[in-house]
Amino acid sequence: MSDLYKVSSNPHVRDNNTTTSIMLDVIIALIPATIFGVYNAGDNALHAALLIFVCVGSAVFFEFIFQKGMKQNVTISDMSAALTGLLLALNLPPTFPVWMAVIGSAFAIIVIKQLYGGIGQNFMNPALGARCFLVLSFGVRMTTFVYDGVTGPTPLAVLKTNGDVDNVKEMFIGTVGGTIGETSVIALLIGACYLLIKKIIDFRIPFFYILSFSLFIVLFGDKTFDFGYLLAHLCGGGLILGAFFMATDYVTSPITPMGRIVFGIIIGILTAIFRIFGPSAEGVSFAIIFGNLLVPLIDKMTRPRPFGYKNMKKKEEK
Repeated sequence: MSDLYKVSSNPHVRDNNTTTSIMLDVIIALIPATIFGVYNAGDNALHAALLIFVCVGSAVFFEFIFQKGMKQNVTISDMSAALTGLLLALNLPPTFPVWMAVIGSAFAIIVIKQLYGGIGQNFMNPALGARCFLVLSFGVRMTTFVYDGVTGPTPLAVLKTNGDVDNVKEMFIGTVGGTIGETSVIALLIGACYLLIKKIIDFRIPFFYILSFSLFIVLFGDKTFDFGYLLAHLCGGGLILGAFFMATDYVTSPITPMGRIVFGIIIGILTAIFRIFGPSAEGVSFAIIFGNLLVPLIDKMTRPRPFGYKNMKKKEEK
């Protein structure tokens, strides 16, 4: 009898990862992009660092205040609010006003996350939702970028006006204008490798996101089969940041392997459509949010069927 297995209630799959450890791993993975983003801000480096500190601190503060006010268990120790604040800060220009950033943090935590039940219940990525809210509310400040003391358009904005981008190497390194965390592809890929090695994220979403986006840009872009044009699109507009760090959010992405493939393809195509045919040169944030809204349907359509399902259906028909 001592050899009998003990049967417990489901779930039966065990994992050493916890919510806190996963959030910490993602924060660690974002450190290279964060450090480079502050450095790349130049004269605005102190302001960029302040933005990061304020976004993280205010996100944690708003979650604490809301949960205390609603007499809920305070869960700020799980680091999810801190990660939301960090992601929001990395999606802001280095010169963005601090008070606007606080409004964005409040929107992310209270409106998108807590009003829907807290972590695990939000229907879209809180940081991306807040970014889109800030774009719609403070469009000029969200699209004003200063690099090396000069205010100018991002490389993607140049492409949007049928211009040529000759600084793809600088875009890959990150020495161009943009939001705090989107500019350095190298720094983002270092963090992405860390998450993939630790198996925090699944490769399917970013791989099929980038693949479908690339194919659409090649087929329907303004300069078809121009490798430099494609690389400029891949290195700009926060695509790498979105593909590896926001599209892979556990709560707002599909749970099935096939669903993740479908999800990656959908947001990749949407991003390309927004960039080529839309008024904006970006498109990553809105594409992922639209994909988030489709996740329940994607999970339902790609849910594995139980063993023997077809045979049981045939018997019922007879």
